[in-house]
Amino acid sequence: MPQRGRGSLARFGRRLVAVVVDWFLCDLIAAGFMGYRLGQGGLGSFKPLEVFVLMNLLLVGTLGSTIGHRLLGIRVVKVGGASAGPLLAAIRTVLLAVVIPAAIWDRDTRGLHDKIAGTVTVRI
Repeated sequence: MPQRGRGSLARFGRRLVAVVVDWFLCDLIAAGFMGYRLGQGGLGSFKPLEVFVLMNLLLVGTLGSTIGHRLLGIRVVKVGGASAGPLLAAIRTVLLAVVIPAAIWDRDTRGLHDKIAGTVTVRI
């Protein structure tokens, strides 16, 4: 992979901002269409996570990036550079939703969820 520019590993800051943007959008969608309220307890508190999982499955599985990824100029690909596709996107999404694999990184700050799925987040 190149050290800089297009195709290089997306840095942690970009990925963090992208997930914050995505989570904010998921909160808005859950509030608008699923009756979610910020600070809601019980099972209702999982509504934004449901939207987040669906958004990642659909968008990463087909386009290679979520809305937050697109805004920050990054996308998810296979380690070799090809499109991740629906299966790898599903594996990555389930692990991302569990949170712990996403919080464990290697020296390149690549999350365990990406390593297990065989994906990498790169700059576009």
